[in-house]
Amino acid sequence: MSNDIADGEALPRTHWDESFGGSDTSPQLSWSGAPEGTRSFAVSCFDPDAPTAAGFWHWAVYDVPADVTSFATGEAGSTPGITLRNETGVPGYIGAGPPPGTGVHRYFFVVDALDVEHLDITPDATPSILGFQRHFHSLARGILVATATSD
Repeated sequence: MSNDIADGEALPRTHWDESFGGSDTSPQLSWSGAPEGTRSFAVSCFDPDAPTAAGFWHWAVYDVPADVTSFATGEAGSTPGITLRNETGVPGYIGAGPPPGTGVHRYFFVVDALDVEHLDITPDATPSILGFQRHFHSLARGILVATATSD
C-alpha cells in the first residue's frame, strides 16, 4: 500500500528524477500480513521497460527488520536495513526518468517477507544479486506497479 502512489496509475511527478522535473523523493510504502516465520524484508523499485538488456533498478533495500512495516515519503537512504546502490551508483532512491520515445514504463515497488534475518550479500552487491538471493528466501511478496512516460 501507499499514500503516494496507486497501483496501475501514473507515478506522481515528485517521485521522478530531478532531471525530469521531479525531486527524487521515494514514495511512502506500507505492508502488513507478513506470514509466520518472517525475519526480515527486502524492498525495491525496478523498471523492466528501461531501454537496457537488464532493466533499471531505482531502489533496493535489504535486511529491513521484521518489525518495520512502512517507509515514510522521502525516507529512502535513511531506511532501516542496508540500502544498495541504484543504477546511477548512488545508495538510495532515484526517481523515474523514462527516456523520450521509449513509451510507458512500469515501476515495480516490491516488498518481500524473508525467512532470514540477514541475507548473505555484501553492501556493495548489485540490486540484481539482491533479487537473486531474496528469491530463495521469500515467504510472501507484495507488488505495487506505477507507470510513467515522457512521451
